[in-house]
Amino acid sequence: MKNISINRLKQLACVLALAVTAGAACAADIAGNWTWTTPGRNGGPDHVFTLTLKADGPALTGKLSTTGRAGKVIDTQIADGKLDGTTLTFNVVHENKGKATTNSYTGTLADDQIIGKIGFDHDGKVQSHDWTAKRAVEAK
Repeated sequence: MKNISINRLKQLACVLALAVTAGAACAADIAGNWTWTTPGRNGGPDHVFTLTLKADGPALTGKLSTTGRAGKVIDTQIADGKLDGTTLTFNVVHENKGKATTNSYTGTLADDQIIGKIGFDHDGKVQSHDWTAKRAVEAK
């Protein structure tokens, strides 16, 4: 290996530090609460969903909260969460009458909203629908 001057090593270290810092700056700011509403069944009240997310590198964790019957808030932890740039994926597993069902979420973060698809199995048929969540404004 050729001799490398101390100054050249310092320059290379600075370039590497800038590259690492730039990569971190490009990571999506996904942490926080995200909300969206879907129409209720058969003319019932709308369902409000709150998704609380936190990223640690590419690992995405959090919970999905909604109000169920009798006004009870139901919190479900997300599973298999991943964040790749501005693209996120995760699953939400619900249990109903002893049967587990999985909803698979995909989305892209842009301008304080997440736009994506929710995939699910309904009576043996794989279906999907769009979802758009907006960043919740925190009270001051």
